[in-house]
Amino acid sequence: MNILIVHAHPEPRSLNGALKDLAVRHLTAQGHQVQISDLYAMGWKAVADGGDFPRHDSRERLSYVHASKVAFASDTQLPDIAAEQRKLLWAQAVIFQFPLWWFSMPAILKGWVDRVFAYGFAYGVGTHEGERWGDRYGEGTLAGRRAMLSVTIGGREPHYSDRGVNGALDDILFPIHHGVLFYPGMEVLPPFALFHSDRLHAEQWPSIAESFTARLDGLFTDAPIPFRRQNGGHYDTRQVLKPGLGQGTAGTRLHLLQPGEPEQQLLEVAGPRLKSA
Repeated sequence: MNILIVHAHPEPRSLNGALKDLAVRHLTAQGHQVQISDLYAMGWKAVADGGDFPRHDSRERLSYVHASKVAFASDTQLPDIAAEQRKLLWAQAVIFQFPLWWFSMPAILKGWVDRVFAYGFAYGVGTHEGERWGDRYGEGTLAGRRAMLSVTIGGREPHYSDRGVNGALDDILFPIHHGVLFYPGMEVLPPFALFHSDRLHAEQWPSIAESFTARLDGLFTDAPIPFRRQNGGHYDTRQVLKPGLGQGTAGTRLHLLQPGEPEQQLLEVAGPRLKSA
């Protein structure tokens, strides 16, 4: 299988670097083809600005969305953006290796998303009609691929629980899992998270490596996070969850399939049965 690792840490000798190297060795040994986008080593341009569009007339107001759409459609994107898009289309699974900085991904990785997920590539695809708002949230250009975050976290695990002071980790990662990865169609696996990562000792590495390789072995078999598909009948014409769904839960968990709920909802959930002509 083809696997892309997007790595975002400035120090090659870091824990993140060790996990990235372990993933490459283990996956290659298992017969997979692996490509790496080591963003710091590449000197990745993180800022999304007019420099991404050399053909844009600087005398005109820049709309990044419109310029992105034109560049993608006309095949005039910068080579670094196009190269990362080709890697994503080549990959059958993508691993994102990064430290959790200020409750999100490092700026260089966010800049990778901003620039690579162009209009027409990762969003702005599909038709809009009725309850359908394009091909997104379970559909789209990157459908059929899997993604997993491998995240190092300085805080302690209880701090990231439902009642923990930092909030539940699933809620913190929801914008990435649901908004960045599921939006263009990828199936998203639960994250591999290492807590208290700046206080780990060398003798803990063997157990960490064992846990991580087990997750790598399940990259194509483990169950993904059961997000509701946008066009699966769960949302109304305003893209609001229909009445009767998500009972007994709240917050971001509303957008997860609950036990007993089918992946594809019938129209009756939204209201009265349609009358035949």
